[in-house]
Amino acid sequence: MIRAVFEFFTSPPGALLLGIVIALTVGNPFAKKSAKLTKYLLQASVVGLGFGMDLQKVVAAGRTGILFTIATIIGTLALGFVIGRALKIARTTSHLISSGTAICGGSAIAAVGPVLNASDEEMSVSLGTVFILNSIALFVFPVIGHHFAMTQTQFGVWSAIAIHDTSSVVGAAKSYGAEALQIATTVKLTRALWIVPLTLGTAAAFRRKSAKITIPWFILWFLVASLIRTYVNVPAWGYAVSAAKIGLTITLFLIGAGLSRKSLAAVGVKPLVLGVLLWIAISTVSLYAVLHTV
Repeated sequence: MIRAVFEFFTSPPGALLLGIVIALTVGNPFAKKSAKLTKYLLQASVVGLGFGMDLQKVVAAGRTGILFTIATIIGTLALGFVIGRALKIARTTSHLISSGTAICGGSAIAAVGPVLNASDEEMSVSLGTVFILNSIALFVFPVIGHHFAMTQTQFGVWSAIAIHDTSSVVGAAKSYGAEALQIATTVKLTRALWIVPLTLGTAAAFRRKSAKITIPWFILWFLVASLIRTYVNVPAWGYAVSAAKIGLTITLFLIGAGLSRKSLAAVGVKPLVLGVLLWIAISTVSLYAVLHTV
């Protein structure tokens, strides 16, 4: 019994849940410091996973998800605009939530926010909405995957498309299997590259003359790690991958611990409805497509 409890709370879903419980009970006295640590730990862990992936498989996985990526990004942004107008949500908030759903959650929101001159409240609402749905996805997606008897490849592609943040994508895929983890990580990082055109497109659509472009450089280092692993295959890389998986579990714990009642209270009904509708749309459409084409 004790062992089972320990194994659960050291798994990605358990670590996230433990962090949330701590945040909502005793609170996190180091919220700002842990938020900064979370960002760098996630990036370092993703790079570490690269040492366990053959470059040819990385390229193949990237090709598998490219058409899904393009279609779902454009579709999500368009649907978010329509639903946002229908619900009479502020344009900035609507675009932030749509961007986070379309690409990579908090990272996309953090990149687009400064371009829009988004207020702290708008950022909190958008990030809070994405966080709630990410947390749910980490628990629900593996269950759905097993229900439909999805292959490792199918689940890897689907989770990378339909789950917002990289951390939750990796957490869900890790729970599903090693192959799913490799595919999900690669497809999600390929998707994250779209932050650059998204930022430029946002600046043009909202008529912002100067836009600070955020480039996810850690993706390049992930590819470098995969390149090294492909041509210099030594046992030491196994330790790097194991450390990366531990780092991802710690990352999810810190993400959960970074939650606050204030951030939850900031999420209004309409923004949450927008986030849920977009999430359901991208999840169901991509699920159908993956089951019938991958």
